[in-house]
Amino acid sequence: MEEDIEEYSTERKDTLSKFREGMIASLPIFIGYIPVAVTFGLLAKSTGLTLLETFLFSALVFAGASQFMALQLIQGGAEPIQIIVATFIMNFRHFLMSSHLSAILPAKEKPWLLPFLSFGITDESFAYLSTSHASKEVDFILGLEYSAYVSWVGGTVTGYLFGNILPPILQASMGLALYALFIALLVPEAKRSLSVAITAVIGGLTHSCLAWLKIFSPGWNIILAILIAASIGAWIIDEDEEEDQ
Repeated sequence: MEEDIEEYSTERKDTLSKFREGMIASLPIFIGYIPVAVTFGLLAKSTGLTLLETFLFSALVFAGASQFMALQLIQGGAEPIQIIVATFIMNFRHFLMSSHLSAILPAKEKPWLLPFLSFGITDESFAYLSTSHASKEVDFILGLEYSAYVSWVGGTVTGYLFGNILPPILQASMGLALYALFIALLVPEAKRSLSVAITAVIGGLTHSCLAWLKIFSPGWNIILAILIAASIGAWIIDEDEEEDQ
């Protein structure tokens, strides 16, 4: 009995330690999300949403780009079904990211937590977890993802309640923070790996070409760019590994 209690205590301490490590690793994302979330809260208020609606928007959707897109559709008088379909298309990349995340997790480690990990995945957390040095343990990932979640939801509410007190020029510039954050996560890994740099360039060029051609909707442009860049990137990485061997 005492051995079971001691084993449980050790396991619990290990879980909390990994969760804290994830929280610490999430600090750049946590900070980067705040200005973007504040901007979203401010825009949601100007669109006519209530505080509860704005809170639930971020708490249940937790997807920055599609939330801003949905606000634009609401302002334009779009039908609910149009907003739902557009958001689904925009967020379809999360299916790809969640599938990849499931594949890199330790086998059978707390499988009941997989839905929570999938919900918490974002572009920025996925970018971090895709780096070679990132821990792939479930408790670490939970700490990483849900620290960012708290930042996003908290920033949204703060923006709704207090965003109007910010100077107009600061309000206008805060929306750029999300792009700056993603670049800050990508560049260090690209400097370490030529394959990552090439994959990122291919993804950017593909999306730019698709956006210029205007054949597909913005949501499909992102999905196609991800698929093309990921496929070419996987081939490049395989070639590099074969050369190393």
